[in-house]
Amino acid sequence: MLRGLLRRERTALEGAPGPAAVAPGRATTYAPPHLDRPPTIGELYHAHRLRMVRLAVLLVDDLATAEDVVQDAFTALYRRHGEDITEVDNALGYLRTAVVNTARSVLRRRRTARAWTPPPAGEAPSAEDSVVLDEAHREVLAALARLTPRRREVLVLRYWADLSEAEIAATLGISKGAVKSNASRALDALEKNLEGRI
Repeated sequence: MLRGLLRRERTALEGAPGPAAVAPGRATTYAPPHLDRPPTIGELYHAHRLRMVRLAVLLVDDLATAEDVVQDAFTALYRRHGEDITEVDNALGYLRTAVVNTARSVLRRRRTARAWTPPPAGEAPSAEDSVVLDEAHREVLAALARLTPRRREVLVLRYWADLSEAEIAATLGISKGAVKSNASRALDALEKNLEGRI
């Protein structure tokens, strides 16, 4: 049941409007033609930016920060390899790892800032942040936010990004065994948090 809910979260997020408005008359997705060469950074950006932003939103909890995380990941890839990323064997995997690592840095900085400055009381969310979600959706996202960062990353990469255990291990730099144990503990914690609520 819990796995089904996590996969439904993926569907709900993929069906939600993208973070950036698309000009009228322009396609919302881009699929480069079959290439016998690695994609350029521009092709990678057009094909995967929204998916990476949605991944980052689940890790950092707010759209503006998620967009910054993804922009930083693409910028770092461009600075290191240029427009033609021929030296990168798996550019999408490289980019996904960069998004996860940048999200971790953001969360570390956020924790440090919160330790020194109390969060503002009663701050109302902006209209953009106030997306209307059904109760089950809100409960799942809130329970996901209460997990440890590593467990949250494992669940997001497994059930939202649909990565295999080997791909998650490579993305996070941990063993497959650590992926399994973190996924199991995270699912147990989610089940406990959501018991009787959905």
